[in-house]
Amino acid sequence: MYGDEATVRKILTELGDTWAVVGLSSNRQRAAYGVAGVLRRFGKRVVPVHPKAETVHGERGYASLADIPFDVDVVDVFVNSDLAGAVADEAVAKGAGAVWFQLGVVDEAAYERTRAAGLEMVMDRCPAIEIPRLG
Repeated sequence: MYGDEATVRKILTELGDTWAVVGLSSNRQRAAYGVAGVLRRFGKRVVPVHPKAETVHGERGYASLADIPFDVDVVDVFVNSDLAGAVADEAVAKGAGAVWFQLGVVDEAAYERTRAAGLEMVMDRCPAIEIPRLG
């Protein structure tokens, strides 16, 4: 398990409410779209990051984390595990407080690098599952 309950709680309740969701597009059939909706219902600002830079849930999208002209608290990663490590490194460079790899997204080396850089990190979990559990 990558990210204990205390870390999950800290990311969801203490680190800030601006979440960049990498892989979020306007495709309502994709998991990222539904998860973004749940995060919004729980008061998070969800910023789409996708090569198409589409507006999703009323929020302007950006092609990359580096293109976002404001601070990001958490980077939620909806890309394949083989691409996720680079996104984690971009999150470190962006100055995010945490990185969250979605269910099925695992990169142990990225986890170690991200934690060594001082960021909180969770892998292979879903915030849309975890946030309602906080009560």
